[in-house]
Amino acid sequence: MEIAVNGTRLWFDVEGAALVPDGAAMALRPSLLLVHGGPGGYDHSYFKPHFAALARVAQVVYVDLRDHGRSARHPVADWSFELCADDLAAFCAALGLVRPVVLGHSMGGFVALLLAARHPDLAGGLVAQSTMVRFDLERLAAGVRRVAGDEVAELARRDYAGDLVSDDEWARIFAAFGPVVPDAQALARRIRNPELGLHGMNLMRRLDLTGELARVRCPVLVSVGALDGITPVEAAREIAAALPPGLGRLDVLEGAGHFPWLDRPDAYWTLLSDFVTSPRR
Repeated sequence: MEIAVNGTRLWFDVEGAALVPDGAAMALRPSLLLVHGGPGGYDHSYFKPHFAALARVAQVVYVDLRDHGRSARHPVADWSFELCADDLAAFCAALGLVRPVVLGHSMGGFVALLLAARHPDLAGGLVAQSTMVRFDLERLAAGVRRVAGDEVAELARRDYAGDLVSDDEWARIFAAFGPVVPDAQALARRIRNPELGLHGMNLMRRLDLTGELARVRCPVLVSVGALDGITPVEAAREIAAALPPGLGRLDVLEGAGHFPWLDRPDAYWTLLSDFVTSPRR
């Protein structure tokens, strides 16, 4: 499905009902909006089929950010995390999503945090999953070093600094994302935009949203896998510390990496289900 919002066209999909029979009435279930990683290299597809598990408690909404996946393309230089956040605000308004829980994974976490800061009355809750509020190359390299050793840490430092690495070298870096990462079939399902990837990575290297988080008003689950080398536990702690008092909850999932639903599915779905269905302010 497609919808025109904020001067672009976003592709989206939905699993699960918003309204369900409840005796003599219809009950409104929470909506969970999933915001994928990137930039340029991912779309919503890697969330499937896994996040269908949440459709038993919520309406699950998948979306491809502008210039990603099946959504409309624009001049690369115009793209920004802030613009994507404003797109999602318009998207929620157009679809009538009332106080959704917004889950931002990896780069999607930057967009979700900006959405909550720029549009503080929109989200009913936020999940900052495997993400960061500030890019720190040394912290990233140290995280990779803990899980994969010095050689792979140096490769990650080179890659995230903007130097080219070979496909084989990238495979070694990707393996440090966690015990289980998306397999070849899941990666093949992506629709990629390499040109945007270069631009988006340059923006990421300048990323510092710390000052933005003071404007967040909704509860935030900051979730990270203990074995995530790319967005390590230290990055998650920094997010939780930057949020207004009482809003952030940090959860470190032992035995999990950057894609915790692949590593610890039972524990992860329990964690998310509890947060998505918990009463909101």
